[in-house]
Amino acid sequence: MSLPLNTVSIHPYFKAHPGKLEAVKAHLRSFVKATATESTCLYYEFTINGDEIFCRESYIGAEGVLAHLANVDAQLKEILTLTEMTRLELHGPAAELEKLKGPMAGLPVAWFDYECGVVK
Repeated sequence: MSLPLNTVSIHPYFKAHPGKLEAVKAHLRSFVKATATESTCLYYEFTINGDEIFCRESYIGAEGVLAHLANVDAQLKEILTLTEMTRLELHGPAAELEKLKGPMAGLPVAWFDYECGVVK
């Protein structure tokens, strides 16, 4: 898969509240359904390890990230009643990440600037 040079990926980690994992699992499909409509989404998937939920997701540019966050706002608010967000990473080119720092200032983001890699 060839990714655009302005690709930004989001890596949120959630921990399900005790007894809520099945409710979280059921709720994940609403995220997938909403995200499937986004033209700037490159990939989007959930994985689970015990009571830890991870979302692997990537978008074309900062604009794609912001569009996604607006699109899943209701779902995000709901899942945060069932979980705690334990980590939030954003990875991408420094110029794209800079565009996100203002809109995401209230979140505990760990920012990872792209350095080098293989692009096919």
